[in-house]
Amino acid sequence: MADHPEWPERYQSDLSDAGFDTLAVRAGQLRTPEGEHSEAIFPTSSYVFSSAAEAAATFGGERRGNVYSRYTNPTVRAFEERLAALEGGELCAATASGMAAIYAVCVAHLEAGDHLVCSRAVFGSTNVLLEKYLRKFNVDITYVNPLDMDAWKGAVRENTRMLFLESPSNPLIEVADIRAIAALSRDAGAMLVVDNCFCTPAAQKPLALGADLVVHAATKYIDGQGRCLGGAVVGSAELIDPVIGVLRSAGPTRSPFNAWVFLKGLETLSLRMKAHSENAQLLAEWLEAHPKVTKVNYCGLPTHPQYELARSQQSLSGGVLSFEVAGGREEAWKVVDATRMISITANLGDTKTTITHPGTTTHGRLTDEQRAEAGISQALVRISVGLEDIEDIKKDLARGLDLL
Repeated sequence: MADHPEWPERYQSDLSDAGFDTLAVRAGQLRTPEGEHSEAIFPTSSYVFSSAAEAAATFGGERRGNVYSRYTNPTVRAFEERLAALEGGELCAATASGMAAIYAVCVAHLEAGDHLVCSRAVFGSTNVLLEKYLRKFNVDITYVNPLDMDAWKGAVRENTRMLFLESPSNPLIEVADIRAIAALSRDAGAMLVVDNCFCTPAAQKPLALGADLVVHAATKYIDGQGRCLGGAVVGSAELIDPVIGVLRSAGPTRSPFNAWVFLKGLETLSLRMKAHSENAQLLAEWLEAHPKVTKVNYCGLPTHPQYELARSQQSLSGGVLSFEVAGGREEAWKVVDATRMISITANLGDTKTTITHPGTTTHGRLTDEQRAEAGISQALVRISVGLEDIEDIKKDLARGLDLL
């Protein structure tokens, strides 16, 4: 926690050797002299100074303090300190959304003439951001199979500055070898950025596996209840400082209220991720045995191609899975439309189970060729498994599967 000399010493906890669950509840705790138990929200755009000299010193960086909430806000800072502690990073930069986090990383660390190697198995909006906007600034991009180390090695060039991947990937739950890709990145003098949205630090810590930066859509599991948009970037001070600079100038920063909601979400993150993973495991096993399901993608299944790798770098298998039904889009839509309890929405990481058809939603803006290369068929359905009774989730999916 940052030092606040005007606050009583007893409000400043030493968490240097605290466990994950303690950090999730106590790290970054900001308690004012009012003595509030729950962290306060600071819904203010600006801050008042006692004199012109104090304002000048603060704006000039000679005095530590808040200048403007696009720059710093106490509630946002509390979230940043807590997530950084959980990921094992020095600093965190909170953003307005997960896509803003990826955008800020690219703008901060790439320039015209640079080369980016990206997994072909990424969220559809990530692909659109890179292709439609980053290429306009003369950043070259090569997409590779995230599971093929020879493809990663072959794609690296002299001007490669960044490698980017999701693991597990959306929506096929492919698990990339983060350690091996991190070693390749270091040898190339590039940085590795890992989207840790599906696992969160409760299930996977990419920085400990060698990654340089971790990005999050806090909108998903970090919130956990589908209430707010937000994102984050975590890493070393050296790599986060330029990201903060982009956020201050361009403005895709986190609101104090959303930061407070995410602070509360982090407190229960470990418990929720364990429950999500338990339900997802049971559902995956049930789906794998269903006669109308031709394939299940879930890294907790021994039949998953990267099962052993997932066990070596994840402590939990996560709450998202996907499966293919016998047939194509018509049959997949029939399963989706037959649900009565499960929410038809592209969001994930919620306490409520959600279902979507990736080929026409999350990855609908990709070309047919891009979807084919990524392995996203029209028969694919993605489930974010919530915290309802598992038998009720199975029953709801059975409504459509039994019609096929």
